[in-house]
Amino acid sequence: MNSFTVSEGSSGSRVDKAVSEEFPSLSRSFIQKLTESGMVLINGKAAGKSSKVKEGDTVSVSLPEPVSLNAEPEDIPLDIRYEDGDLLVVNKPRGMVVHPAAGNFDGTLVNALLFHCGDSLSGINGVIRPGIVHRIDKDTSGLLIVAKNDFAHNSLALQIKEHSFTREYRAVLCGHLREHEGTVDAPIGRSEKDRKKMCVTDKNSRNAVTHYKVIEEYRDFTYASLRLETGRTHQIRVHMAYIGHPVAGDTVYGPKKPALPGGQCLHAGLIGFIHPRSGKYIEVSSELPDYFKSFLEKINN
Repeated sequence: MNSFTVSEGSSGSRVDKAVSEEFPSLSRSFIQKLTESGMVLINGKAAGKSSKVKEGDTVSVSLPEPVSLNAEPEDIPLDIRYEDGDLLVVNKPRGMVVHPAAGNFDGTLVNALLFHCGDSLSGINGVIRPGIVHRIDKDTSGLLIVAKNDFAHNSLALQIKEHSFTREYRAVLCGHLREHEGTVDAPIGRSEKDRKKMCVTDKNSRNAVTHYKVIEEYRDFTYASLRLETGRTHQIRVHMAYIGHPVAGDTVYGPKKPALPGGQCLHAGLIGFIHPRSGKYIEVSSELPDYFKSFLEKINN
């Protein structure tokens, strides 16, 4: 049982938010499942899904014992850009799912990691997401970091929470942006109209900040660099659609007839972090994949 006392700054927050701030390595969805299972207590009593905390409350979280993962190791080639005893950085191709879910129990990045790493993966985010500190969408390509132990996972999750973890993307956006450089600061939450989608909203949302910079303009598109200050689900896709310039190929937040088939033209090209054990800053980059370069050539003609 892990316990903490609610501070003044967290008073009035929902219990899942207070727990996520105290234990940044735990995802909000995982905390909500723990709450629904009666494993989150406020002053010794089971917390409800919408329970709020106040200053001085004692919140206790009981983490379940690890259970066997249903996902099987698969010998799937991995494009590893950095690896040591604590973590690895992998370059994910577009079209690959990160972790098993309904309809995708094999062929995922986790299946490949289980084969490559064996038992050397952090178990903090549950058995379906071993080692996964953050993720990128199926149809987004690029870099993500994987923790081999809980020590590394906690350190990296804290860096993400404190915005000291660098994540830069490249994207092709529809249309031309009014300003060549700027920031989108708009909270993101789940859409009430479509629970599979996220949206900019003030209701049950979390702050989200995306910085963008135009690299080159084409007739109907803009090639841009984007840096995440926060890491909300679908953040870049939602923010760019919100300002009227959805990511090319994104049929969820953009035009239903995409100029680019196969998913959005979005690539996680750079990540930078403080190594949990050595304390040294490490930066890993990834070149534009072929699908991205081909689309740039197409729109340049």
